[in-house]
Amino acid sequence: MDSTPQAHLRQRLLTHLQVMYPEWDQAQLAEEIIALMYLDQRCFRPESHRNLWDESSVMVISYGDSILREGEWPLHTLHDFLRKELKGLISGVHILPFYPYSSDDGFSVINYVEVNPSLGEWQDISAIARDFDLMADLVINHCSSRSQWFENFKQRKSPGIDYFVEADPSLDYSAVVRPRTSPLLAEVQTLDGKRHVWCTFSHDQVDVNFQNPQVLLEFIRIVRHYLDQGVKIFRLDAVAFLWKVPGTTCLNLDETHEAVRLLRTVIEHAAPDAILITETNIPLRENLAYFGNANEAHLVYNFSLPPLLLNTLVSGSCRALKSWMMGMPAAQDGTTYFNFIASHDGIGLRPAEGLLSDEELAALVALMQQSGGRISWRALGSGENRPYEINISLFDAMRRSMSGGEDGFQEARFLCAHALMLAIQGLPAFYIHSLLATENDENKVLHTSHNRSINRHQWQLDSLEEKLNSDTHHRRIFAELKQLIALRSKQPAFHPNASQYPLHLGDSVFGIRRETRSRDERAPQIVLALYNVTGEVQRIPMAELNLEEGQHWRDLFTGADVVGDEGYLRLPAYAYCWLEARSN
Repeated sequence: MDSTPQAHLRQRLLTHLQVMYPEWDQAQLAEEIIALMYLDQRCFRPESHRNLWDESSVMVISYGDSILREGEWPLHTLHDFLRKELKGLISGVHILPFYPYSSDDGFSVINYVEVNPSLGEWQDISAIARDFDLMADLVINHCSSRSQWFENFKQRKSPGIDYFVEADPSLDYSAVVRPRTSPLLAEVQTLDGKRHVWCTFSHDQVDVNFQNPQVLLEFIRIVRHYLDQGVKIFRLDAVAFLWKVPGTTCLNLDETHEAVRLLRTVIEHAAPDAILITETNIPLRENLAYFGNANEAHLVYNFSLPPLLLNTLVSGSCRALKSWMMGMPAAQDGTTYFNFIASHDGIGLRPAEGLLSDEELAALVALMQQSGGRISWRALGSGENRPYEINISLFDAMRRSMSGGEDGFQEARFLCAHALMLAIQGLPAFYIHSLLATENDENKVLHTSHNRSINRHQWQLDSLEEKLNSDTHHRRIFAELKQLIALRSKQPAFHPNASQYPLHLGDSVFGIRRETRSRDERAPQIVLALYNVTGEVQRIPMAELNLEEGQHWRDLFTGADVVGDEGYLRLPAYAYCWLEARSN
């Protein structure tokens, strides 16, 4: 039996292709994929259940033009800022779509293999990839209505004539699950008459037809190009909607999962250190399915974390957060959670369904509106609209509490949220506007008429540096977050796959125990992370922590041994501590 990496790859590809394209010549398709990826020349046998990250792995998320300097390409400015302020602290950067686009701040891609000329060139992307692990978007579900593919579709010529999902408008599509209220189908005039194309997100974002294997091959070419430019982490944007079968929800279909498995197979045989992450803003159980059997995504977005953590800190109760964490399965080696609490999009509410009650969600939405937030909606099959996400900067989201209004604890709540994110199981990622404590950008919303623009501010570097060098909340937050990142990166107990156990300390104090898995005779490192999620001082009985005999505990922030006040550990409002176990 041929045991070469190429033979292993061929067998894996045939397994995937038989599910996706049973009526096509799978052997021929496999050979085309291998040739497009150069895997006939250089192919690796991937190692299963291998962790490609450790406790020092921390990501930053940014648009290519989030920071601007006059007379300079934005990618140069971003690179300089990252090197100056974060080199040695973060391991990687996710540059949001940096391709030519027509709408949605990059997610309506006109050309997948060009860099938006207003940002820079491929050499600028590759330069960033040499200093940081680079995550790039593979916008795989749809492309721009102004792309060459779609122009060819309208002109009825290749490539493109059969690249898009066409549909009969007389059929019933009420079962289709979507995150938007716009009509699903768009009428398009072509050379041979009117056609109706599928548009999950907007009529400028036309869904590509993955039931045509030529579309798969196009994206294989794109993957190869990104690898050649230094991309290490592939973010599969909106991948849950990939496969369409009328009469179903068209969400998370078996063929979609198989497509993710195929991409994982192809990418890891080409680059064994490359990582696949699925962006699936859906309820928890469906999201976790994208781990597969450690053979789909390496990372899945922890979409339930942002709404649950926000609700915890503004309500003063960690009940829902703790209950959710108790039900979270430990990620297998070779997989882990991608933890974030703010992004270029809003705070999604679908992942909180079933975790927060309708009343809790309504109260959260109302409070965020008081702090300047906007609400984006989705259409249900019944014709009803339901809140889909809250659009707000995370710093302003922490402005008020449900009980105390604007109580002066905005910065404390904000820092507590990030200290908690850094301690839980998974790989943490900071949206650049959270690192910089950027407020709502109301002017940008007025200019674009898009709710999501509220959290997509563009800083002028001179103005930003002035604020980071003076007594502002921007400077205080940025400095504290950098210290937290540096401290976390030294603790093996914060490895993304180290064990995690929620502590039961009531609803006012959230606590977790992180513990390394002992691989030799050395004692495992144990860290207790404790958070007061209220505006009142909390006294935690030391006995409730169930500390092991023969150990004392050191506060990682101060270096001091922990001594309880009359047998209690005192935490001020929204304060937190990380306690490391030390053997006597």
